[in-house]
Amino acid sequence: MAAKKILMLVGDFVEDYEAMVPYQMLTMVGHTVHAVCPGKKAGETVRTAVHDFEGDQTYSEKPGHNFALTADFDQVRPEDYQALVIPGGRAPEYIRLDERVLSLVRHFAEANKPIASICHGQQVLVAADVLRGKLCTAYPAVKPDVIRAGARWAEPNETLSNAYVDGNLVTAAAWPGHPEWMRKFLELLGTKIEP
Repeated sequence: MAAKKILMLVGDFVEDYEAMVPYQMLTMVGHTVHAVCPGKKAGETVRTAVHDFEGDQTYSEKPGHNFALTADFDQVRPEDYQALVIPGGRAPEYIRLDERVLSLVRHFAEANKPIASICHGQQVLVAADVLRGKLCTAYPAVKPDVIRAGARWAEPNETLSNAYVDGNLVTAAAWPGHPEWMRKFLELLGTKIEP
């Protein structure tokens, strides 16, 4: 397996598990992950939020950890990366306002490079206008945005633990989907994990 260089787009109040767990999993299998945030440099941190499903009408939110950035956003050259990860949480609602973020996302979509997006991360895909015709799931509250962006809605299961693939795109509804979401992303990357 050839190690890949993967870009991860985060911001303050990114969902804790959706940033930390994929970062750790992808690094564990030998890939290099550059976690970046508009306006911040390597070594700085973003604050995370833990979203949980506790029987309320929507998720609850609790303080998470400080997540260290591993590269400078302003120095990112998308052609240097083979794949993209977009975690959810509250960060997507405002990083999608940065045209440089949208330009990065469009590069990966147009070059047909693997993109893994989860939960509210799909708000960034909607803003970049890269979902037209794609089968896509997201956190259920994002469904209207995904449909209006021209995607075909893929229903998450009751436990939010499933994931969908359409070409170069892997989407899941929330962090309970990590096992399937990351497995399918690793398959797109060509990563083989031997038993």
